[in-house]
Amino acid sequence: MNIKDLKIFITVAEEKSISETAKKLNYVQSNISSRIQKLEKTLSTKLFYRNKNGMTLTGNGTTLIDYANKIVSISEEMKEVINESDNPRGKLDIASVETVIKLPLILSKYNKNFKDVDLTLSTGVTTELRNKVMNYELDGAFVTKNINTSHKNLKEIEVFNETLVLISDVESKTISDTINLPILGFSDGCGYRLKLNEWLNHERIVPSKVMELGTLETTLGSVISGLGIAYVPYSAVEHYEASGLIRCHYLPKEFSEIKTIFIYRDEKHTSLALRKFVETIDQSKDEAISPFYAYKGVVNK
Repeated sequence: MNIKDLKIFITVAEEKSISETAKKLNYVQSNISSRIQKLEKTLSTKLFYRNKNGMTLTGNGTTLIDYANKIVSISEEMKEVINESDNPRGKLDIASVETVIKLPLILSKYNKNFKDVDLTLSTGVTTELRNKVMNYELDGAFVTKNINTSHKNLKEIEVFNETLVLISDVESKTISDTINLPILGFSDGCGYRLKLNEWLNHERIVPSKVMELGTLETTLGSVISGLGIAYVPYSAVEHYEASGLIRCHYLPKEFSEIKTIFIYRDEKHTSLALRKFVETIDQSKDEAISPFYAYKGVVNK
């Protein structure tokens, strides 16, 4: 077993295909197959189920993927520590909830200053991203702060505070006009949804229907068309309200204030690429956001 075998194993688990893994890593398929077989023989266990839909992890394969991610991460970290300079290199896997208005500013600044870093960005909901950071699947993530984001093994840096608003189509003039409409939003684990649920429980309101639509863009389009209501950061919808496309309804402060934070693992050595990213966030805190960034504050999957 070596690091290269583990990297191949991780990629097959992600791609669920020998052929796609071979394309991604620029290897021949037979090499990928033999490496996986060698790994299974070394560990004396089956790691994948092979079927017509591709390759899926067995129970032991699922256990190994967590260890493999940690080992590869530590290996890359070790190389960086030994060869550390002021110019970070390598991969940096970052993720974010969908409405971090300062994200374009932070990414732009980082990419300009550290061009040798292979920065990747994905999206998800807070609980999912927190777990991925803990399991070494991500280097860090922008999430909404709640009781589930705090952990002794995580560090966090405050990015900015936001106000959440309940949005509806323009025909709904009051909250009472809207509350019986379907609630549109992201999946379980979303910080905005948790906040709205707190208010609903406080008011003893049982939603008539909850629909998960996945992305903010789809949610906004559905609200405008009158399908339902949604609870989102005001910064993400301010221009829609100004254009007369939606109506914003404000809930009490204790249910509407939310904090966006960046989380990463609390380890003895943090990679230079990640340290520079955290520095970039800190430098961007007090910078004004241009109208362009405010309008483009949505990150799509």
